[in-house]
Amino acid sequence: MKTKLVVLTGAGISAESGLRTFRDSDGLWEGYNVYEVASPEGWRKNPQLVLDFYNMRRQDVKAAEPNAAHFGLARLQEKFDVEIITQNIDNLHEKAGSKKVLHLHGEIFKMRSVLDETRSYPIEGDINLGDMAADGGQLRPDIVWFGEAVHKIVDAAEIVMSADIFVVIGTSLVVYPAAGLVDCLKEGVPSYVIDKKLPEMSRQGVIKIEKPATLGILELEEALAKL
Repeated sequence: MKTKLVVLTGAGISAESGLRTFRDSDGLWEGYNVYEVASPEGWRKNPQLVLDFYNMRRQDVKAAEPNAAHFGLARLQEKFDVEIITQNIDNLHEKAGSKKVLHLHGEIFKMRSVLDETRSYPIEGDINLGDMAADGGQLRPDIVWFGEAVHKIVDAAEIVMSADIFVVIGTSLVVYPAAGLVDCLKEGVPSYVIDKKLPEMSRQGVIKIEKPATLGILELEEALAKL
């Protein structure tokens, strides 16, 4: 039975594939105020703007390729039972070959009705105003916006609790409830954190790798090879 390796990833791992988020730009995401394009209030105020924004993001993700960090995590599946919890809405983990990926905040290639958040549909092209789901509701990105419940946090917490080894890559650990997942770890679980700007982690004995994800993954692989 393989050792359970749980990885929490954030914006920093996809940034090196050219995908930016608001994390590094003072509340702006590709020049937009995040609350205008990623909140229920923004949707009610200007749904066309929100749809246009995510249609553009979908094309950005289509054009992006996984980087060395994504491929490194996929390689670790040879030795470990790897489960990835990502805050990212892109599919770069899957494109790199990772098999078990939980998207905490939704997925850019999925859409849902405004009337039903439990059922999603695949989407490759654009969502337009007037595009309706079977239940008669306007289709919107299946993304968790600011102010909306993160329903998958319960599943994510259970995954973290099952970890034999825990790794954090490319997240600032300031966005809740995702940041609180660290508190679900069992005592004594070896933990690693990789980021070019290391986040605060209250746990004792965390091994810190202060490098971009693409370089830090190599150091992580070396450390795990010795276990």
